[in-house]
Amino acid sequence: MAGTSVDSFLDELAHQRRASPHTLAAYGHDLARLTGLAGECSLSGLAPHQLRRFVMQLHGQGLAAGSLARTLSAWRAYYRWLVKRGAVARNPCDGLRAPKRAKALPKALSIDQTQALLDAPAEALLEVRDKAMFELFYSSGLRLAELVGLDLGGNLDLAEGTVTVTGKRGKTRVVPLGAKAAAAIRTWLERRSTLAAADEAALFVGRRGNRLNPRTVERRLDAWAKKAGVGLHVHPHMLRHSFASHLLQSSGDLRAVQEMLGHANIGTTQIYTHLDFQHLTKVYDAAHPRAKMKAGK
Repeated sequence: MAGTSVDSFLDELAHQRRASPHTLAAYGHDLARLTGLAGECSLSGLAPHQLRRFVMQLHGQGLAAGSLARTLSAWRAYYRWLVKRGAVARNPCDGLRAPKRAKALPKALSIDQTQALLDAPAEALLEVRDKAMFELFYSSGLRLAELVGLDLGGNLDLAEGTVTVTGKRGKTRVVPLGAKAAAAIRTWLERRSTLAAADEAALFVGRRGNRLNPRTVERRLDAWAKKAGVGLHVHPHMLRHSFASHLLQSSGDLRAVQEMLGHANIGTTQIYTHLDFQHLTKVYDAAHPRAKMKAGK
């Protein structure tokens, strides 16, 4: 049917919908891919099962899930356009879904990297504050917002070794506070008054004496990690991931880790079992006498 070609579709996108050059190039690439897969078949005559097979072919060729989703979106838009023009009775892409994207594992520091980070000396006032923050991140698995939201008084019980935080959806939880974190916080509290404004309730304050901005914490941690020679970019959530991963490696208690992290769903916590398995795999490969073939065998 005249006027229903891919070129006509792209021309309408360019002139009537004023799509960007980037969008046009992406749609053109994805529809050229469809034309190549269809071979001698007319695009308007393709059935859902054929399109499903094309998606499987592309997946088998190694096309990433995100790229497949984008490709399928372009196909769906083209067929939606054909439906409006009466060229096809229904959109054959309806009901088709790209494979789910692989869930990226959170990055965690090794125990040696964590020790190198936290054992770095703190001398200047801001370094004393930073050390207390970073020890607390790793000790108790706090989120960035939870840490900067801490106040003096009720949040901390250094004698009992606990910290009370308010997490997502306003949920409050009490988590353990390690001895090294408690010691670092005590050192900071001894000097906090020289920096904090008189009426400031925040536990951690910046140069102007007010509550720290989350972005400042991120920058300070990255600079600290570089100075400590950790060898990679470290962000606050990485310390939370490291807390969870190392605790799970030592205890194997998924429910306890879930409670300390404040996860509503244990499925969120289970991602750390994959990190733990990676650790075990490395140990196995390095230690098991038959894990690797000997040279020359």
